[in-house]
Amino acid sequence: MSDVEDWQTALDAAGELTGPIVDAILTTHGDRGQRAIEAVSEGRVKEYRDFTVVVGHEDEYIVEAGGCNCKDAEYNLDPDDPTERCWHAIAVDVAERVGQVDYHDMWYSEVREFV
Repeated sequence: MSDVEDWQTALDAAGELTGPIVDAILTTHGDRGQRAIEAVSEGRVKEYRDFTVVVGHEDEYIVEAGGCNCKDAEYNLDPDDPTERCWHAIAVDVAERVGQVDYHDMWYSEVREFV
C-alpha cells in the first residue's frame, strides 16, 4: 500500500482529520497537502451536478477522476506517481472523506457562465 492509500484508508475509517492523519498527508504531500487541508477547512470544495470544483485564490479548478485542470497538474506532476497530486485533487479526496463537500444542485457549466 502506498502512503496515499494509507492516509486515505485511515481517513475513511476515522471520518475526520486527526493529528496522525494530518501528519501523514503533510509527510506525503508537503505544502500541497497543507493547502488542501486549508481549502477543506475553509469550505472551498464544491460539488455540482457535472463537476467538483475547488476554489483557489485566483480561479476555480475542476477536479474529475482524481485529475485537475490546474497548471501544476498539467506541467509539474508525474501522473503515474500517486504522491504527486495538486492540492486541488488532494482537497477533494479529503473533503469527500470527512463530509465537507459543499453540494450545489445545479450545473457548474451554467454557473461558470456568470463568473
